[in-house]
Amino acid sequence: MSASDDGVPEPVETRSDEGGTGEISVMKPEEAREVMAEIRAVAESRGDDSQVHDLLDIPPTGPIPVPSIGTDAVDDDSLSVDELRDAWPLLDLEERGDGLRVLPREDAEEFFIQLVPRDQADLLLYFRPGQRRQWMRLLEPDDVADVIQQGGEANRKTLLALLDEPTRKEVLALLAYAEDEAGGLMSTRYARLRPEMSADEAISYLRRQARAKVETIYVAYVLDPAQRLLGVVSFRDLFAADAKIKVAEVMETDIVRVTDEMDQESVSRVFAEHDLNVVPVVDSDGKMKGIVTVDDIVDVVQEEATEDAQKFGGLEALDMPYLQSTRREMIKKRARWLAILLIGEMFTATALGFFEDSLIPILSLFLPLIISSGGNSGSQASTLVIRAMALGEVRGADAALVFRREILIGLVLGVILGGIASVRVLVWGSFGAYGHFRGGEHYALVGITVACAVVGCVLWGTLMGAMLPFALRKFGADPASASAPLVATLVDVSGIIIYFTIAKLLLTGTLL
Repeated sequence: MSASDDGVPEPVETRSDEGGTGEISVMKPEEAREVMAEIRAVAESRGDDSQVHDLLDIPPTGPIPVPSIGTDAVDDDSLSVDELRDAWPLLDLEERGDGLRVLPREDAEEFFIQLVPRDQADLLLYFRPGQRRQWMRLLEPDDVADVIQQGGEANRKTLLALLDEPTRKEVLALLAYAEDEAGGLMSTRYARLRPEMSADEAISYLRRQARAKVETIYVAYVLDPAQRLLGVVSFRDLFAADAKIKVAEVMETDIVRVTDEMDQESVSRVFAEHDLNVVPVVDSDGKMKGIVTVDDIVDVVQEEATEDAQKFGGLEALDMPYLQSTRREMIKKRARWLAILLIGEMFTATALGFFEDSLIPILSLFLPLIISSGGNSGSQASTLVIRAMALGEVRGADAALVFRREILIGLVLGVILGGIASVRVLVWGSFGAYGHFRGGEHYALVGITVACAVVGCVLWGTLMGAMLPFALRKFGADPASASAPLVATLVDVSGIIIYFTIAKLLLTGTLL
């Protein structure tokens, strides 16, 4: 499979009697059919995702399709967008390029626009120079900036050279911001008005701006000569207003806005709190820089949630979809944290060494039960606190409040779990299950020891899980790094110390 030298992908060459689109492509029909068969086979090999299928099975709106002669032939001889999308994660660059070429032109362009920036960058760099410019010009400036960032510094000049001068200036302005800042998310193409315009003049002016493909025409931003944001006015309000009334009299001046350096997670919270579809971005002087739309924020929320989930699973966040990451990269991301956790678990052996004289069989029997209870409670607490931080429900200043809450919660949970554990020891002991252990006749005292150790471990695990995210944030680290495996590893060590310390206090002179 190979990409052609020409511009945007051309549909397959077919004749009207072959049931195709009738459009021309440099790819020979036999080659195109081979490409379609291979991609279709890959798509079918992946099977159906029932959950996704249910979502996609919504009846389409619009006119009811009318059957016509030859429809089946078209379906058999052409590749659908859905088939290419299903096969996409398993295709290499050459196969992806050929897949786009066998789609009808409009479908191929729409498919390319919907790809993630990394895939767009990879394809643009794979295409020959004659193709790249036409593909790049399908994208809006903010999307182009994302593509260039994904393409890497080495390919920056190559990709920028594909743009016309005005677009290049817009993209360079966006590239000045970090990728995870509002300035890096925003679009510079927004509708703008002057406050002294009449409503009729404003509508005419917006009509002209709509032809320039602004991001949204539903709201326009009112700026002074220095480009400072004065207000916002909706298209609906302009239509409803008297023709001669000034924009300044119609506009809303109480505007929710974000700064160009605000973190993307904070921007997403602004959207959620105020139920917005679009938000203006201003600099420190109040000058309008662009807008962020809700579709950009949906991508941000998914990206941040994925990153947090991966970190909480005990690995570094992946920078690409699972099936597209290389084995080497996957091993590198996972091995680092596993090594850290292994080193942490080594302290467990060290802690056990200090209590070697207490490692009698009947006490060792309940060791996994006790430390796992502490690890589970710590994982629960860290999950709750990290998610609350991500949603803005908990802030750094709330650490003391969270500490007080978790002391009571951890104590109650410890008593519940300790009670269950002690009942288990007492019931099994009453049936002679520990008779063959040294000191098995003192199973009631062992049950009390286990119950107290569970209370201590659960309380300690809960506090550690809840406070570790605050500590990480204080030192500038991502709270999501307080992953469940990390908390469990730390609690394992402390759980051993708690268990055998309590055992020494309660069992010295009896079993120890």
